[in-house]
Amino acid sequence: MCRSVYPVASLQFLVLAILSLPWGAESGIHERRLLTDLLDNSGYNKLERPVINESEAVVLSFGLTLQQIIDVDEKNQILTTNIWLNLEWQDANLKWNASEYGGVTDVRIPPKYIWNPDLLMYNSADEAFDSTYATNIVLTNNGDCTFIPPGIFKSTCKIDITWFPFDDQNCEMKFGSWTYDGGKLDLKLKAESGDTSTYITNGEWALLDVPGKRNEVFYDCCPDPYLDITFYIKIRRRTLYYFFNLIVPCVLIASMAVLGFTLPPDSGEKLSLGVAIMLSITIFATIVGDMLPVSDSTPLIGTYFNCIMFMVASSVVTTIMILNYHHRLAHTHEMPEWVRVLFLQWIPWFLRMSRPGEKITIKSILMQNKMKELDTKENSSKSLLANVLDMEDDFKLNSSLAHSSVYPHLSNNHNHNGHNGHNNHIHSHKNGGGYIRPPPHTQPFEEAYPPGVHRELSMILKEIRVITDKIKDEEEASAIESDWKFAAMVLDRLCLITFTLFTVIATIAVLAAAPHVLVT
Repeated sequence: MCRSVYPVASLQFLVLAILSLPWGAESGIHERRLLTDLLDNSGYNKLERPVINESEAVVLSFGLTLQQIIDVDEKNQILTTNIWLNLEWQDANLKWNASEYGGVTDVRIPPKYIWNPDLLMYNSADEAFDSTYATNIVLTNNGDCTFIPPGIFKSTCKIDITWFPFDDQNCEMKFGSWTYDGGKLDLKLKAESGDTSTYITNGEWALLDVPGKRNEVFYDCCPDPYLDITFYIKIRRRTLYYFFNLIVPCVLIASMAVLGFTLPPDSGEKLSLGVAIMLSITIFATIVGDMLPVSDSTPLIGTYFNCIMFMVASSVVTTIMILNYHHRLAHTHEMPEWVRVLFLQWIPWFLRMSRPGEKITIKSILMQNKMKELDTKENSSKSLLANVLDMEDDFKLNSSLAHSSVYPHLSNNHNHNGHNGHNNHIHSHKNGGGYIRPPPHTQPFEEAYPPGVHRELSMILKEIRVITDKIKDEEEASAIESDWKFAAMVLDRLCLITFTLFTVIATIAVLAAAPHVLVT
């Protein structure tokens, strides 16, 4: 009989030891009794608005703590932030006397067991729409409820790209009840701006401020307004990265396009350099276009890139014109008068350009024009005799002229011959510049020499005239080609100065128009 008592006592001790082990959450007896009385024994209904008088509105104090700006997606116009919401209200049905429950003044209750406001962010871009994490609600003995749900919020944000990359953005986060109007849920702003004491700085955006505003919106369906709390996240783009990775390379590429005008046209790389620079600017503009959303406004840097692209395209066109001028020949192109006046006289004088051994001044320009007018008048008033001397068919005159040129020592005795008075006339030679008299023979040149010698001398004279004319034509052609090359050089210098000024002015204008230049 005594032997059977010991096994039973041992079994009871083992059961008590097992039951005393900490299975699940351990809580004090007072807190357990408090939760049972609040949620079960009191007949609490979580669907009931926690007010004593149902005509009153639940006052909800709303605050926000910004932890981090994770991303600003300009292309899709979405702002991603890490935010803690701070919600405070009073539940009239959840009050107790702390002295009756062992001095327990607060408890933590999951939000699914008690009433909590159906607060949502209206402009959410998240797939789940509500991206908050349901943390416990801190409940005090006087009915005060504190709910601080954290979350990764994706909100829509209208991106203004007018001043990109020197832009400021103002993104809204609009919070409000989805079903309660202002007569049932009154939203109050906890502070004028969001809490940024624990904010983690962003590498691309500088945080300016997070002001909040309470709004009332009346709809036709309901007499009471619907309330919302809107926080404005004001951020400014840090421009140092974009300045050194977009603007500086663009300026350097533009300067290379300008320096292309210093290349000699015979190098063969003048046009290919301009085309390569045009492609580089186009690639930069494409990169910027892929970063920004499609908008009806053009960003500032897009305007700058368009100006540089216009400049580079114009430089390619003028380079083609310069190469065309440089390689023109005398037998293919005749220089127009306006090109001669503009590119050989006035523009070189304005740019302080000159040829070797020749200085272009206003006096020299006027003198050249005067000499040209005199040459024109002289050619128009040319004597009949000079026109006859230029004729190759006048065999006798040319023969006599050839004899005078070959035998100049015989010209002193011309007064003793008594022949043709026409041979005694003084003739003007266009190459010698002096006076040539006929030989002092008593008979004509045809009778003094055999016909064979006379014919040979005339042929030699014709050959000399052909050679002389050819040399003269080559010199004139060389002078014309030299004029074309100098005109190309003048156009080159003019484009160099013009496009340099255009690039500098465009860069300064863009930087001056920006609201801020460098933000680190």
